[in-house]
Amino acid sequence: MTDTRPVSRFGAVELQDMPDDLRERVGAVAEKSGFVPNVFKALARRPRELRAFLDYHDALMDSDDGLSKAERELVVVATSGANNCTYCVVAHGAILRLRTKDPEIADRVATNPYGVELSPRERAIVDLALIVATESASLTEAELDDARAAGLTDDEIWDVGSITALFAMSNRLAHLTALRPNEEFFLMGRTPRS
Repeated sequence: MTDTRPVSRFGAVELQDMPDDLRERVGAVAEKSGFVPNVFKALARRPRELRAFLDYHDALMDSDDGLSKAERELVVVATSGANNCTYCVVAHGAILRLRTKDPEIADRVATNPYGVELSPRERAIVDLALIVATESASLTEAELDDARAAGLTDDEIWDVGSITALFAMSNRLAHLTALRPNEEFFLMGRTPRS
């Protein structure tokens, strides 16, 4: 069944209509995944902002230092669940499932982040992300000490905070635009690739 709802309440820009640099950058993602994620179509209506978003996203999410790529996605799913962001839970939940090879982890983290069974390190990552996402003004050294006790370095703690902050913004833009998740995301990491 094809979803015919609009991608965004503010319209969408198709790949072929994006500026050359964005068409190339988003096209590389589309080539790898097999589709253009709707977030790029929605944000492309403001090319300068999309470029800045992509640059910061890539700086945080594509790093090989500190948190693993799966741990970075864990932060996104926990943050987006706390912020009730369907688009980011669905899209990044798919990536988390692929990175962990666990078809259930994203659903468990997004729906019950405080009760889901995780390793001590993953628990520390999720707990820190949730504090930053929901009660950042109440963050104290005690929470940072808990993260350090679970094995996180200060750079990894910084990563958790930065990723949480970026996705707080992303979640709010998704709400503003009523961003619709791509159908392809729903099955990714749940069923074997054909």
